[in-house]
Amino acid sequence: MTPPIALPPIVSQAEWQAALESQIAREKAHTRERDRLNAARRRLPMVEVRPDYVFEGPKGPVTLVDLFEGRRQLIVYHFMFGPDWEAGCDGCSWVVDAMTHPAHLHARDTTLALVSRAPREKLERYRQRMGWQHPTWYSSQGSDFNRDMGATTCCDAPDADRGERHGISVFLHDGERVFRTYATGKRGVEYLGSLWTYLDLTPYGRQESWEDSPQGWPQTPPYVWNRRHDEYEA
Repeated sequence: MTPPIALPPIVSQAEWQAALESQIAREKAHTRERDRLNAARRRLPMVEVRPDYVFEGPKGPVTLVDLFEGRRQLIVYHFMFGPDWEAGCDGCSWVVDAMTHPAHLHARDTTLALVSRAPREKLERYRQRMGWQHPTWYSSQGSDFNRDMGATTCCDAPDADRGERHGISVFLHDGERVFRTYATGKRGVEYLGSLWTYLDLTPYGRQESWEDSPQGWPQTPPYVWNRRHDEYEA
C-alpha cells in the first residue's frame, strides 16, 4: 500500500489569511532587497573585451558585435555543449525551455543569445529535437570566447562536465567597442525566470521610472511600453 502523502496543516480562513499576510510581508521585504541589488548591478563598472571573436551562426560566421543584432545590450547564456558531446546539457536545456518570446526584450534594446562550443550542425540538430524557435544559438568552436569568459576551463577535464560551465555574460556595446558588464554562474542562472529578471541583469535594467538608476539612464513610466509580442512596432 502506498503511504499517505503529507499535507500542509488545514486551518480556518482567518488563520490562513493571517499566515499568508505574514509570508507576503517577508516576500515584499525580499523584493525590496532585490531592487537594491539590481540598483547596485546597474552601477557596476565594466571591462572591455575583444569584439572580433568569430562565431558560427545560422547564416554563417559572425562577430561578437553581430550577436547584438543591432541592439545596445546582449545577454549570452553559456550553454554547456562540448564539441564531442552528442546532446546538450540537460540542466541548460531546462533553462532554455523557460526562455520565452524575445519581442519584449527587443523592445528594451536587449538581445538574448545562446553560445556553445559544439559545432553548428550539432546545435541545430539538438535545437530541432527540443523544438526551440529562439533564442539564436551560436557555435564558438575554434574561438577563445568560452575560455576567456570562464565557460570552458579545460577541454579534457576528468569531471562529468568535461570542463564546460554554464553561466551568463552580459554585454553593452558602444560602436565597435564591446564591454562585459556582469557575469554569474551556478545558481545565479536561476535568475532567468522571467522577462523582468532578464532585464534586471542588464546595465539599464527595466528602464522604468520607479527604478533607482543613475541620472540619465533611459526610462519610461511603467506599464506603458510592454505589448503583446505581435503588437510591437518594427
